[in-house]
Amino acid sequence: MADFLDELRELIADRKAQPRPGSYTNQLLADKTLAAQKVGEEATEVVVAALAQSDERLVEEMADLVYHSLVLLESRGLRWEEVIRRLESRHR
Repeated sequence: MADFLDELRELIADRKAQPRPGSYTNQLLADKTLAAQKVGEEATEVVVAALAQSDERLVEEMADLVYHSLVLLESRGLRWEEVIRRLESRHR
């Protein structure tokens, strides 16, 4: 499972380094405001799914939130590892 997350992070970083015309990921990377708005939109959809929709829908929305969060981090030059380190430091 973590292997695919690594693969996805690498794909997003590759899109930033080597943009592809028409790429949705590149559209988000180029527009930090749009990337941030998408994270907010997906977070809201996660809440709605958690409160009033199926488990399958919740998983779908959570996947969208993770993807958009990874893109937002990359657009700011931040890495997922920084999030992991912060989580680890809070656990200690």
